[in-house]
Amino acid sequence: MASKLAYENEAVIRRTVTDVWHMEFIGFYNCWNDHTNQITTQVFMFRDKRRQPELVVTAFRGTGAFDMAQWCVDFDISWYEIPDVGKVHGGFYKALGLPKKGSWPKSVAHSLGQPPSAYTVVRDEMAAAVKREPGVQLLVTGHSLGGALAVLLPAVLAMNGEDDILKSLAGVYTFGQPRVGDEKLGEFVGNRLKTTPARYRRFVYCNDLVPRLPYDDSSFMFKHFGECVYFDSFYHAVVMEEEPNKNYFSLLQVLPKYINAGWELVRGLVIGLTLGATYKQSWAMTAFRLVGLFIPGLPPHTPYDYVNSTLLSKT
Repeated sequence: MASKLAYENEAVIRRTVTDVWHMEFIGFYNCWNDHTNQITTQVFMFRDKRRQPELVVTAFRGTGAFDMAQWCVDFDISWYEIPDVGKVHGGFYKALGLPKKGSWPKSVAHSLGQPPSAYTVVRDEMAAAVKREPGVQLLVTGHSLGGALAVLLPAVLAMNGEDDILKSLAGVYTFGQPRVGDEKLGEFVGNRLKTTPARYRRFVYCNDLVPRLPYDDSSFMFKHFGECVYFDSFYHAVVMEEEPNKNYFSLLQVLPKYINAGWELVRGLVIGLTLGATYKQSWAMTAFRLVGLFIPGLPPHTPYDYVNSTLLSKT
């Protein structure tokens, strides 16, 4: 089943990249997690040769709804401490490609047909792009789990001295990204991105639960860093340091969250009529909105509202 889903995902992505976006598809990769001994990470890459300089995009896939291996990654909130760098979410760090023994490898090396790690395959494709066209622009993005891996990638590139790649990193944009580490890690990544042309933007839609996890308190000490672009339920954007209600379970926010969930249900029923077929909400999404009347932080995490936010925001 997993391999069939992976094939179907690749087919859909390939058609979207080539037929809709008219870009060149580089590859769809199912990547190995050395700690769980299974595939937990999917990433695809494509490029736009029409741009000058060329643009190469790396997109990490978020957690699949029925992928237990990826759910285990999300819930592994053990700390992994990196000397002189900071503490990082253990599950995300391992999913990016941390080897069980030794340091990060300098090349893609695997045996008996075992897939490569996400970090090594992405790094090697990026290095090839930089060598092919020194002025190339590299863009990294991802939703949910994919966003966590996207923002950790520059940290590992910096740790391994991949300066040529970092210099070409034009942007890191994440959507519905959970917290990935402590304050020291945030300072390390922030400082490295400041020395490159890269712009890190963390997009958060309304009451999305995931960006409020793991908790930012004295027990967990997970911290966001960089600017947050926050969208309310009318798709208005505001740039701020931290999204409102940062740990989600504030008693002051209980009633507004449920009222907003009701508004999102109504909005979804009429948005296709008012704004056109591009924005029409599926029946599956409508059903999920009903779930939101009980757990209002779940439906806002889907890509649907993030796509609408980027298309409809006027600020």
